[in-house]
Amino acid sequence: MFKTQAYEGNTKDQYEIVIKQLEALLEGEPNVMANLSNASALLNQFLDRINWVGFYLVENNELVLGPFQGLPACVRIPFAKGVCGTAAASEKTVIVEDVHDFPGHIACDAASQSEIVIPIFKDEQLFGVLDIDSPEKNRFDHTDQIYLEKFVQTLESFL
Repeated sequence: MFKTQAYEGNTKDQYEIVIKQLEALLEGEPNVMANLSNASALLNQFLDRINWVGFYLVENNELVLGPFQGLPACVRIPFAKGVCGTAAASEKTVIVEDVHDFPGHIACDAASQSEIVIPIFKDEQLFGVLDIDSPEKNRFDHTDQIYLEKFVQTLESFL
């Protein structure tokens, strides 16, 4: 069904294609873990210059590791700790240009240099976060934020 492909066109066009691919992957599938697994695999295949992409899900007032692509990761993150916990507590996207400058950064992968975390909602309640790390500083920009937020909004409609 899917194969590795090179995405063509400008960044916005590429993101629009991957969002359509996400819709096609999730259509008709009610299992949340299967959908999150495919979403992380799709982003891992699509995004360049990243070393980790996945989900942390809300459980008992903390974030717990969900489906991901990359090296083994921290299993539990308290709200307001690290980049993921900060995004969860504020319920806003957080972009960190240099994780070493972020107070309280939790280093799960020593190669990570920058990070973007987008909150995910279900029934207007925080469900979890999408976390993406890069081994490059300043990897994520405003365009990434806009389209990754659209990606998450698409995902939310299938939760």
